[in-house]
Amino acid sequence: MAWATLLLAVLAHSSGSLVQAALTQPLSVSVNVGQTVRITCSGFNVNSSVAWYQQKAPGGPPVTVSYWNDKRPSGMPSRFSASKSGTTSTLTVTGVQVEDEAVYYCGGHSSSSSNAPTVTQGNGEVIQKLPTIA
Repeated sequence: MAWATLLLAVLAHSSGSLVQAALTQPLSVSVNVGQTVRITCSGFNVNSSVAWYQQKAPGGPPVTVSYWNDKRPSGMPSRFSASKSGTTSTLTVTGVQVEDEAVYYCGGHSSSSSNAPTVTQGNGEVIQKLPTIA
């Protein structure tokens, strides 16, 4: 297998009481293709739902990786999974691929809508950079 490293930067967005800055992860981690990586985002309200987003190009459109804590949109590869326990959400990428190189965002959202989650990002202020996976 060819050796390669990836860079996956992760940012957290917040609004009001949904998210509180409690992010203590290192700024960078090295990951080889085929490895499994887990990224956590802490400080959510216990009752809020969490969504994860992937942005492959700076300024490009974000793609939803998961929503309502653990739901994966159709078309998103099954190697991506998310879960939430208490105030912490974890995004797991099982068998990282070269194309997974991206910036990942976590955010709280309201799950009261029956159609789709409403993402709560406030003014878009970045609370703290989470792990960069390289």
